Formats: sequence, structure tokens, C-alpha cells
Amino acid sequence: QVQLVESGGGLVQPGGSLTLSCAASGFTFSSGFSFSTSVMSWVRQAPGKGLEWVSTISSDGTYTKYSDSVKGRFTVSRDNDQNTLSLQMNSLQPEDTAVYYCAKSLSYLKHTVYPFRGQGTQVTVSS
Repeated sequence: QVQLVESGGGLVQPGGSLTLSCAASGFTFSSGFSFSTSVMSWVRQAPGKGLEWVSTISSDGTYTKYSDSVKGRFTVSRDNDQNTLSLQMNSLQPEDTAVYYCAKSLSYLKHTVYPFRGQGTQVTVSS
């Protein structure tokens, strides 16, 4: 069974930084999925709003893309040996407040289709 577990959220002041992590398990031959061949994404959901795509990274980490709202402030990375995904968030603003989810994307082009998603971690940016 594929599991994605996020961690690292919390309360931070505007202008501050946080690093989110996602531990993936269950990506095995029997499940039909491999973490190292999976395109992964971060998505978020602010209070009262829908799911918003944040960033996507290719299976080998070579290619990344970001939403305009976070470009230049957030950096996505992955470690395929450890089956982990990370999101370094700098210059955080109150509008970044949301529950952040780690998700497997269907593909790099279809990055907003998520066959699997974690339970999320809360990020609150407030003074």
C-alpha cells in the first residue's frame, strides 16, 4: 500500500523559512509503483479554498517546475535512495498559509492529476 507522510509544518513569521519533508513507502513491485520512477508534486489547500498545485519534480530530479505564486521562493528536491521528497520554503507570506500535501503525479505533463496524496502538514504564516 502506497503511503506518503508529510512532516515539517508549523507556525512561522512572515519572511521566515520552513522545510517540508515527505516520506514515501509502499512503492514496491507488488504495488505497481516505484518512487524512483514517479513524478512527485507538492500541492496545498488554503482555508476555504480548493487544491492548488505548488511544484513538480521529475522522477530523477532533473526537471522542476513551480507555480507563479511560489517561483523563486520555494525549492523542491528528492532523494530516490531514501524515498523522500522535500520542499524548501523561503520568504514565507501569510498567503502561503495552507495544508501542504505530497502527491504522486500522473506524469510530468499531467502534473495536476494525483493518483496518491498524503494526509498533509499544516503551514501557518503569521506574526
